[in-house]
Amino acid sequence: MMSLTLALGLSSTPFIQSASGTAAREQITFQSVKCEGDYQHHLQGVCTNERDCIYWSFTTALVKTNHKGRVLKNQPVTNHHGDLCFHEGKIFVAVNLGRFNDRDGNADSWVYVYDADTLEETSKHKTPEVFHGAGGIGVMQGDFYVVGGLPDGIEENYVYQYDSQFQFQRKHIIRSGWTQLGIQTATFHNGSWWFGCYGTPKILLKTDSGFRMQGRYKFDASLGIAGVHKDHLLAAQGPRTKDQRCLGIVNLVRPDSRQGLVVLERSNE
Repeated sequence: MMSLTLALGLSSTPFIQSASGTAAREQITFQSVKCEGDYQHHLQGVCTNERDCIYWSFTTALVKTNHKGRVLKNQPVTNHHGDLCFHEGKIFVAVNLGRFNDRDGNADSWVYVYDADTLEETSKHKTPEVFHGAGGIGVMQGDFYVVGGLPDGIEENYVYQYDSQFQFQRKHIIRSGWTQLGIQTATFHNGSWWFGCYGTPKILLKTDSGFRMQGRYKFDASLGIAGVHKDHLLAAQGPRTKDQRCLGIVNLVRPDSRQGLVVLERSNE
């Protein structure tokens, strides 16, 4: 494996853009890696602390690794923890304790908050507006945006905006066409939203900051996507062992006008 700095020929302290859109001078060390260990349930999302750690949500386990995939913390969590994001020293996870994709809205949607250093739970916020089940979350300019389930046949997706105190702001509509079970993962990076969806094939949606469509692609980011440099992201995969235990891998990718994202480097673990 090659580090992002070496792979791109960058200086040791280039500018990177955080999920909130702010710039900072940091050492880029992220690369395509495998998360150490195997887990009972499949990967739901990934994020980084924009410095040196990766966070992995395995449905019932919240895992913190260093940038090389070595486990630093492994915190059991309630089922179903979904996609996650990092902001100001905390990890925010979209959680649904009810039914997903139910037309009658029998979800029980929350955002759980954890200290990014210790993975100790610090608070949780009910988000009942996420009608079909909270499954993913991203942050932009200090506000949080929650995505989730969708019943069959609905030809658009929904994004629910909350302020920093998780007071509901508004519901956004993405004119995406139908995607199987809605949107699974979300990240705002380099001026665009990226949304990973299930399906055969799996679908990647790209919008501008106002949720106007910029592209719909056949690319799998349904298990996690996170920005790590102005023009580069990590996209997750979740293979299984022969005993059907679940693994986590992130591959280095970059935007592409025709394919949405293309893989620059794959984990060789």
